[in-house]
Parts: sequence; C-alpha cells; structure tokens
Amino acid sequence: MPNRRLAIVTGTSSGIGEKVARQLLQRGWEVAGIARRAGAMETPGYVHCSLDLADVARLPSSLETRLGSRVRDRGLTRLALVNNAADVALLGQVDQLEPTGMLQAYAVNTIAPVLLMGWVLRTALPDIPVRIVNVSSGAAVEPYPGLGAYGNTKAALRLAGMVLAAELDLRAAGGSPRDATVWSYEPGVVATPMQEAVRSAPAKTVPIVQIFKDMAAQGQLRPADLPATEIVSYLEADGHPRFSEQRFLLS
Repeated sequence: MPNRRLAIVTGTSSGIGEKVARQLLQRGWEVAGIARRAGAMETPGYVHCSLDLADVARLPSSLETRLGSRVRDRGLTRLALVNNAADVALLGQVDQLEPTGMLQAYAVNTIAPVLLMGWVLRTALPDIPVRIVNVSSGAAVEPYPGLGAYGNTKAALRLAGMVLAAELDLRAAGGSPRDATVWSYEPGVVATPMQEAVRSAPAKTVPIVQIFKDMAAQGQLRPADLPATEIVSYLEADGHPRFSEQRFLLS
C-alpha cells in the first residue's frame, strides 16, 4: 500500500512553519499550509489555505470546506498537525496590555490550535496514526517580562494538549484506543521574523529585550531549519508517550 502522509501546518509563510513544510515535502509528505498570506512554495504536494486563524468562529467550517475530504481520505497512512502560527504582536508589561490585542493573541495562539486539534481528531479516520505538535515557548513556563500575553496564550495551549492527552487515555481505557500523540515543543530562540519583532521593541515594552539583542549579536539564535528537523522527526516516529514536551528555559 502506498505510504501517503498528510501534514497540516500553520504559519507556513515564513520561519519554522515554512521550513517544516519544505522538509516534509522533500520527504514525500503531502502538506496543507495555513496562513493569511501564501509563501513561495509552488511545489507538487503542497496546497495553501489562506485562512485568518483569528477568525475562530468561521474556522471549523473553513477547515471542512478546504481540507475535510483530504483528511478523511482512506488512502492516508499518517496524519500530522503542526500548530506553529502565533501572534506575538501584543508585547508589553502586564499592566500595559489592552483587551482587543489580548483577544487577538488568544484567538491565534490558543483557540485556533485547540479547534484544529479537535477538528483533526474528529475528522480523521480512527485507525490513522495522528501526530500533533504544538509549538510552544519558554514563556509558557517561565515569566518573561514584557511577554506576558504571549506566554499566557502558550501556557494555555500547553495545558490543552495535556488535557487532550489525558482524555485520549481515558477513552483508550474504556475500549476506544487510538494512535494519537501530542508534543509540546519549545524550539528555543530562533532566527525568525517573530524574533525580529521582539528585538525591535523598546525596553519599556519588553524589559528583557537586551537579552535577545545580545543573543542575536553573538550568533546564538537557532536557524529555523534545526527546530523544523526536530518536528519532522517527531511526526515520522512511533512509540511516543501520549503527551510529551521539549523544554527550553532562557535562564
């Protein structure tokens, strides 16, 4: 039987998401990329879905229209979801945050990934192995001044992945086992447009901004290819715990 593998990757227009998509395509995967703007991937096996992840009310119906038949395809041998897209635009100390920006950040960073996890598991055939990677951050587990809103959204997504894993374990104990696993992955400080945005913030907004500037100046940022390779390795492997995580702490 042909080995047909499909990955849904968010944030494929740049950074880690683009590198993940390219590596998967090189390894024979089919890739559905989700981003507001299309990247430069005119490649067989790649389909781009121009969706606004902040529009969470329309997201489930949009996913069904664009990707439903692909995910239900009986010819698939493996299905992956990489929740990579994130909104880091809301920078600032906690007492400076404004509600509209917080709603946007939670929509893109937490609600959309949770909806995607649920939609993939409901839509995929139950006998297809499913691998989910939620790209997280050290800010989800450690207080980084100026990154409070971003860290909160990533912490919420981390816990959602843990709860989903516990729910899958309960179903398995009740007689409905499924080969589905979740990885909360902290890539470290990576050379991406998102990191550039953080480094351009003033110190009154992100008090620790000099740390990131120094890391960039000293060549300590990780190239996006490295975390992409780690993510692809997880997606292709078996024997994972139901939930696992890779941690990166700045301190």
